[in-house]
Amino acid sequence: MNISQLETLQTISKTMSFRKAGELLNLTQPAVSAQIKSLEDEFKTVLVDRNQPVTLTDRGQVFLEHAERILGIVEELKQKLSDLNEIPQGHIILGTTSSIAIQILPRVLSYFQNQFPLIKTTIHSMPSSLVMTSVENGTVDLGITYLSERNPNLESSVLYYDTFELVVPPGHPLIGHERPTVELLRDLPLIMLSPDTLGRRFLESVCRSNGIEPNIVMELSSSEEVKRMVELNLGAAVVSKLSIFNELRLGTLHMIKITELETSHPVGIVYKSGRYLNSAMQQFLSDLKGMPETQFIGSE
Repeated sequence: MNISQLETLQTISKTMSFRKAGELLNLTQPAVSAQIKSLEDEFKTVLVDRNQPVTLTDRGQVFLEHAERILGIVEELKQKLSDLNEIPQGHIILGTTSSIAIQILPRVLSYFQNQFPLIKTTIHSMPSSLVMTSVENGTVDLGITYLSERNPNLESSVLYYDTFELVVPPGHPLIGHERPTVELLRDLPLIMLSPDTLGRRFLESVCRSNGIEPNIVMELSSSEEVKRMVELNLGAAVVSKLSIFNELRLGTLHMIKITELETSHPVGIVYKSGRYLNSAMQQFLSDLKGMPETQFIGSE
């Protein structure tokens, strides 16, 4: 058995075709067939059902699970050997919310990539509730998200603090209100974030605590979409303060300060406990933790 055979079996399981697997691996179809036949002979079992479309047998699925573990160990070995070089390099898959990806990361990543051009970064945007899960199951390497709950399988470090604020369009009757309180939310048409976001859960908690049933006129999946709808005067909204710097500066949104919303929410970097951190991730974590809070919360 060799690594090439395991890679071939893995590729067949994904493509469901000997021909397509050969194209991806730059092998002829007979060579692909020969590698699988060699594995089957060695382990005295049938791993692949060769009917169309090609699938793995039950034993082939069990074999694949172990093969993928072996391939993962080999990939980690390659990365560790690569990390012996002095210059940090590698690939980081970063998971975060769309708001953080748009408002915060450009300033951070522009500095980071200028300093370490051999490190490639891929960003996956997702609801805040999914970031920690994605880090834990290995879908992403690192996450930047609200640290609203403790996960024993993850390490975390606070980077800055955010609040959620009520915003309205220019000319709204609430602008200039002398004593804004949470009661203003009782009859206010609200454009809400989706239920799987921290901002939505926080607002609903505040409303419940004050006996308020929010008047939801629209529900959207990201803060950017919500802000655009508020600018069109379709309702008010409660969004991250750090996501509205530009809109406040341009005057397209106005912030109404409500005491009951003034709760600080820590935002931080998370990664899986005990996992191997390649030189790229080590450098990224070190730089991120060393940045002053103003690097994140300063205006553009």
